[in-house]
Amino acid sequence: MDMPTSRRRHSVTETDEIARALDAAALVWPQHAADRAVLLRRLIELGAARAGEVAADRSGARAAAVRDTAGIVRSVYPRAGAGGTGDWAR
Repeated sequence: MDMPTSRRRHSVTETDEIARALDAAALVWPQHAADRAVLLRRLIELGAARAGEVAADRSGARAAAVRDTAGIVRSVYPRAGAGGTGDWAR
């Protein structure tokens, strides 16, 4: 029997939580209600997209925090030369 892919495969046990997620997915994608493997892939794709959004939001929040706090403790780190770094940066 030929394997359709050389990519990694994963086994997932259908726990009660996963069964509920698949049942909910069947309501969203009724055309795939009979194929739980398709529903599982759809849920993974949806979850991956959402995880990417969360990561981007967190990255943006970190960047905003750096921007918002930049320079508030200027007296703590004295400037040294044109580069603006003192011995503390070495």
